[in-house]
Amino acid sequence: MKHYQNSKLSVAVRLGLAMGAFAVAGSVFAQDAGDAQANPDSAKKLETITVTGSRIRSVDVETAQPVITLSQADIQKTGLTNVGDILQNLTITGQPTFSKAAVLTSNTEEGGQYVNLYNLGENRTLVLVNGKRWMTSLNGYTDVSTIPATLIDRIEILKDGASSIYGSDAVAGVVNIILKDRVNGASVSGSVGQNQGGDGRQQAYSFTVGSTTDKSSLVFAATYNKTDPVWAKSRDFTRYTYGDFDQSAGYSGTGPWGRFTYNGDKYVLNHTGDPNHIGTGADSRDINNYHVGVEDNDYFNATNQMMEQLPTELKSIFTEGSYNLTDKVTFKATGMYAERNSSTQVAGYPLTSTSQPDFPVYVSGQSYYNPVPGTDLSFARRITELPRVTSESAKSLHFDAGFEGNFDFLDHPWNWDAGFAYNKYDVDISGTGNINLLNLKQALGPSFLNSQGVVQCGTAANPIALSQCVPFNILGGPSASTRDALNYIMAREQSTAQSITKDFTANITGGLFELPGGTFSFAAGIEHRDNSGYDTPDELASAGYTTDLAAGPTTGSYTTNEAYIELNAPLLKDLPGAKSLALDVASRYSHYSNFGSTTNNKYSFTWSPFDDLLVRGTFAKGFRAPTLGDLFGGGSQTFDQYTDPCDAQYGSLSNATVAANCKAAGLSPNFRQTDTAGNPVKGQNQQSTTPFVTGAGNAYLQPEHSTTRTLGLVYSPHYVDGLDMTLDYYDIKITNEIQAIDANYVLDQCYQYSVQEFCSAFQRDANGQVVNLHRGNANLGWIETTGYNLGVNYRLPAFSFGKFVFNMNVNYLDDWKQASTNDAPTINYAGQYGYQHWRANLGLDWTQGNWGATWGIRYFGSYLDQCWDATTHCNMPNYTSVNWGYGTGANRMGAVVFNDAQVRYQLPWKGQVAVGMRNMFDKHPPNSINAYVLGYNSSGSVDPTMDLGRYFYVQYNQQF
Repeated sequence: MKHYQNSKLSVAVRLGLAMGAFAVAGSVFAQDAGDAQANPDSAKKLETITVTGSRIRSVDVETAQPVITLSQADIQKTGLTNVGDILQNLTITGQPTFSKAAVLTSNTEEGGQYVNLYNLGENRTLVLVNGKRWMTSLNGYTDVSTIPATLIDRIEILKDGASSIYGSDAVAGVVNIILKDRVNGASVSGSVGQNQGGDGRQQAYSFTVGSTTDKSSLVFAATYNKTDPVWAKSRDFTRYTYGDFDQSAGYSGTGPWGRFTYNGDKYVLNHTGDPNHIGTGADSRDINNYHVGVEDNDYFNATNQMMEQLPTELKSIFTEGSYNLTDKVTFKATGMYAERNSSTQVAGYPLTSTSQPDFPVYVSGQSYYNPVPGTDLSFARRITELPRVTSESAKSLHFDAGFEGNFDFLDHPWNWDAGFAYNKYDVDISGTGNINLLNLKQALGPSFLNSQGVVQCGTAANPIALSQCVPFNILGGPSASTRDALNYIMAREQSTAQSITKDFTANITGGLFELPGGTFSFAAGIEHRDNSGYDTPDELASAGYTTDLAAGPTTGSYTTNEAYIELNAPLLKDLPGAKSLALDVASRYSHYSNFGSTTNNKYSFTWSPFDDLLVRGTFAKGFRAPTLGDLFGGGSQTFDQYTDPCDAQYGSLSNATVAANCKAAGLSPNFRQTDTAGNPVKGQNQQSTTPFVTGAGNAYLQPEHSTTRTLGLVYSPHYVDGLDMTLDYYDIKITNEIQAIDANYVLDQCYQYSVQEFCSAFQRDANGQVVNLHRGNANLGWIETTGYNLGVNYRLPAFSFGKFVFNMNVNYLDDWKQASTNDAPTINYAGQYGYQHWRANLGLDWTQGNWGATWGIRYFGSYLDQCWDATTHCNMPNYTSVNWGYGTGANRMGAVVFNDAQVRYQLPWKGQVAVGMRNMFDKHPPNSINAYVLGYNSSGSVDPTMDLGRYFYVQYNQQF
């Protein structure tokens, strides 16, 4: 076994690996590096290790792959208790698909937290725990919130693709969460914090006990985490949908007072006139209690019933053990069970007579509460008495067991392992607040005043027992609702989903022979994986008899067989211009039962021209296999925004092919798209009032393919003691992108390109309007992102008043380009909302004896946002670009800076106490229209990744 080279560059690279710690909150690894530098003998005792991104074990950490590391100490210095929040602070993470503020999201993933490296999508980042694949949902998302932060020893983040090593999903990078495996004694920890406004309280408690001997080790831990909700109405900058852009603009046109249409006029119940007030209601049986027309004070601020940040609760138990069967063979096993409970609340449903067009409901002309007796009435009313609440329970079960060992062969050490891993992810979802349309139809049907003075369903001649039907005065406002009536019309929904992965692996690594630069090493392995799962939606909702989006069931499975090999060749060493030069080549063959085979290669190098500098680079091919949801998804109801190409005014009839195909479909040259929720506007799609079906699986999908290029420098100048710098360039391109196609794509393929497959995906009704459109998934288009990562760490000379370490981590996003198809125009989102050019974290850490303190700065660069209108919040009204996704004009939003601080003290009885503040200066996130338009924050227009105000916390850790 070769000895660890304690060169200054080695120390610098180790610091480079730890840059992620600096990125989070200014925490440091420099003390460890400094100790190694001061005591080379102790450094030489290091055993071989495996760094994320390579399977070859080595004592060297100068890898070609850019890897950053967070330690448990780093995590504690952030004041955060959730793994998702911790990783979201990295400068290379983008906007989450399922944010804590996207409460209108209906996916089973909502409530969890996911890692979105480089803004390429959470299902393109592979998450490992102890080097093994972790559980995913049917759509390929790994909920990292189910992994308790207190159990983590360290987190390694590989910042480039690694499909040749790990297989599918390692496109944007790899997050490897390494848990504690050796503990002697016991420890307890606790953390409590809350926002200055008294909400968003977070609690985290853990207990760990373990024993380690020469033969065995055993660790057991239990954790509890809880986060309380934050309500949108609790802050001035979140209480309105569009914040301070236009407070009333986000109001809903469907208010809680009951509106109906009669003789072409709209009638609204008279009320107090305060749009934030529920209203007092009146005897709605008289049409004189209504005013004609919808006035400004009839609109309703639905945001006041919505959460800004959803609550979560996590309970987990964890155990890990190992036993040395011989000096050369060890048995290891790990088990973890976690249960996450979360919930969301949004405003009561904006109910109309045609909420489900295939099952319309009207106020019967024979209803006791009808203000126009004898006439069936269409209506619209938001049922504010029943806010929509969705509760989710996600249960994660992981177990793995296997053998590992070592032996000597060809005068070199070899290591091997073989094992089995089992992941099971169960999700149970219950919902209240949507409306049971079957019961609603009964409740709005004929009713009468019985002899006891009680309104009863049916007629006097044919009454319906109160136990079977409760009449509902839907036009009387909230004050006219009774609890019995609300309970009768409310749907109680239940749905379940499950994903199971069984993984069998075997690996071997060792040295073969000597080269001028060192040992030629290799690693190889095989893997067999079974994936299966299902999603069973609520039966009544699936049938279209509730106001919830109807969805079909999903079920499917596939298997994978894979093999890989990796070779590392240290070619040169200690030569002029080549202190070291090494090449690494890896290749992985994957065969999937559903689509066939793919082979992906990776080539990388490290070159040190002199002691102070390391040059590294990679070129890698990768892939992402279609998920169970992509392949077998049952689809869900959707109300698409689209423009009919056959529309005489806003369509594409100027195209001769489109005009001919529209004529062949039986449409006149004067045909107009009228089945929309709003008035058509040139250049803007309109939302259909007819439901389509989206997300239907496509069993013929092929995998996405990626190409990753990185080139980096690690510099540790000998003339500045303690200074270390890293600079990495990245270029990641994904082709054959799996996308959920939209209605426009289906119609364009049919009418512009005459593709019969897409013409068969929809129908037209008697008036020519598009109906029954089914759209699923397809391999379309591409994504490419390029940029630079800069890391600086400077360990200052020791002073009499303490030791200081300064650190900085910067990401510059050069381009983030996308095309929806290979023939579509390219849009560059870099510099727009969610794709800021600059993100940076700076930190200063101080230690003196038992005292320590950290100051961290989080910087979010400026960006371009949508204009509210031509004169308001539009400081660049003449901005135009082919890359601009939504027309002329832009609003430049300035940079945002958050400051965090922590002070800690090491107590003499093996305890440590820390107090801290995040967002010390109570900086508010800017209101951004795109935060709402793009769905990142469905309750408002503030960035959900930014702080909602000043946050205080206290931590205590005790060792026994």
